[in-house]
Amino acid sequence: MIVAACNPGQGRVRPGSMKRLGTIIGAGVLLTVMTACAGQETASQPPDPTSAPTTSQPADPPGAVPPTETSEPDRQPAVTPPTGGTEVPAAQIDATGVAQDYPTMVWTEDGGTDVGVVAQEGGCGKASAEVTEQAAAQVVITLVETQPPKPAQCTMDIRFPKLSVHLDSPLGDRKVVLKSEQRVQ
Repeated sequence: MIVAACNPGQGRVRPGSMKRLGTIIGAGVLLTVMTACAGQETASQPPDPTSAPTTSQPADPPGAVPPTETSEPDRQPAVTPPTGGTEVPAAQIDATGVAQDYPTMVWTEDGGTDVGVVAQEGGCGKASAEVTEQAAAQVVITLVETQPPKPAQCTMDIRFPKLSVHLDSPLGDRKVVLKSEQRVQ
């Protein structure tokens, strides 16, 4: 009895679907590696502390005051004022002009002439704060979220930047009235 060899010699024949298997696997591995590395930034050198920071964020509307801190906005609303700030009592805050889940943390700094608030922004929005009224009985602060003029792809996160506004005279016992609005740049 003659038994044929399991693996034919020189005249090997592969099925048509397996002829490019190595090329397909190699291309898949290369594509996976390139996709995984595409979103990573290189951190070869730390930023130069003497150079001025650059920003690609939209300009603040007129009368707006930039955030009091240069760090990234918090992902959760603040529950205590920043170091050096004095919390304004809840009874002195009228938050009926903002959504129910909007942060209402308010504090004073610099002898009461600077009032800090926690704003809310998300996606492409940029938060700012404006003093819209200063009377003997109350101070009205409008929290503005400015959106870009054209729709864009944006992250779907909510941020809570700490903002500050300057008053003509110390807050004292005046009520702080918070309002919010959205604008398009």
